[in-house]
Amino acid sequence: MTIHVVDIDYTFHTCPAFAEPHIYDTRRTVIDVIPGGPCRTPVTIRCGDTTATVPCHRHEPTDRQCGACRLIVTQHTITNRHHEVVG
Repeated sequence: MTIHVVDIDYTFHTCPAFAEPHIYDTRRTVIDVIPGGPCRTPVTIRCGDTTATVPCHRHEPTDRQCGACRLIVTQHTITNRHHEVVG
């Protein structure tokens, strides 16, 4: 499994049009990538006389990918900020 570790930063505000605090900006920052290694079940594609072998993540849906190609996203930290609107 390839693991992507991300930090998420939500910025909220309250405005005259909508009194409840709501998210107006979301930022995601990739902190680390831990590779899963080479594909364990490559797929051979044929078109006429031409053949090519590609990693399964380029051809198969997620549930049929090998463990090395499967992608996992892990949230490291989630930050909530409230922005004051002056007006």
